[in-house]
Amino acid sequence: MKLISINIGQQETLDTPNGQVQTGIIKKPVSTAVVVTELGLEGDAIVDTSVHGGLDQALYLYSQEDYDWWSERLGKTLSPGIFGENLTLSSFGDAPLMIGDRLQIGDVIIEISAPRTPCFKLATRMGNPAFIKDFVQAARTGAYARVIKTGEITAGGNIVLIKTTEDFPSVTDIFKTCHSKTPNMEIVQKALASPLGRYHKNIIQGIYGRNIS
Repeated sequence: MKLISINIGQQETLDTPNGQVQTGIIKKPVSTAVVVTELGLEGDAIVDTSVHGGLDQALYLYSQEDYDWWSERLGKTLSPGIFGENLTLSSFGDAPLMIGDRLQIGDVIIEISAPRTPCFKLATRMGNPAFIKDFVQAARTGAYARVIKTGEITAGGNIVLIKTTEDFPSVTDIFKTCHSKTPNMEIVQKALASPLGRYHKNIIQGIYGRNIS
């Protein structure tokens, strides 16, 4: 597993069906070393902090394997950063990516915290109003991560995957549960028992409009 690309975005204006919005989703690869803080990549803009960023969503990860799948499906080459991810990895490994899995990149350690929930900004970025539906159906969500140990990273380096030994759900399982008509309560309970149980509870309750205990 390798770090293919480090992607940083500045605050920019995006013309969307909902009008002009300020966003940091337009991220581009950088060739220099980047400092990873508890709140993400130094120099990266996180504009809408109500749905992005913070300690629990410090970094967003996407894989080259998913890029290759989308490129074949869409019939065009997609460059790293177009999904708005901070880190483009060669893959997420052979087994499903689990909440609580850790990735070590040099001295930096990050922990998988949640799937990504797509929004209209991603659809605009992809030039397809229906892309959110396609993204949900594909369930190639990528993953948010929190930073356990800060430091400096450089593209091209190796990544060590440290699998959790806890019975937490996979990123894909949570994503599918959050986008199904009824929640899978086994997955919900596992999510609530994970390191970010309160965070997952807020997401699930927001989607289904009722208390999840």
